Amino acid sequence: MEILNYEFNGEGMTRVFENEKWCVGIKNWKPANDVTGITNLERHNKTDELFVLVEGACTLVFANEEAGALKFEAVKMEKNKVYNIPSTLWHNTITQKDTKMILIEDSNTSMDNSDIYDLDAEQIKAVRALA
Repeated sequence: MEILNYEFNGEGMTRVFENEKWCVGIKNWKPANDVTGITNLERHNKTDELFVLVEGACTLVFANEEAGALKFEAVKMEKNKVYNIPSTLWHNTITQKDTKMILIEDSNTSMDNSDIYDLDAEQIKAVRALA
């Protein structure tokens, strides 16, 4: 047996390890996660997702549905802490160009059990203000 290691230095996210239960991804800055590029939130309906900030800066934006509207909140992530996004919570990450994060999620997480919510102009303004 041997010990393997994984890395990813491109833009965006890629799964670097996966088995039948869980996967580990590396998520780097990409234009859609920049404060000027944010246009949507996502949610995973069946599983939690974990993020760990390794380098750079990230604001974790999330929203709960209240009375038919989204209530936005944000957390400035700290390096080397684990952040749990519970299943069904709308969320996205706003990052800077030098940002690198590790994400851990169920290997069955996909667009088949996730949703995307496209933000309108006022919602984008509110999310940007949080970052």
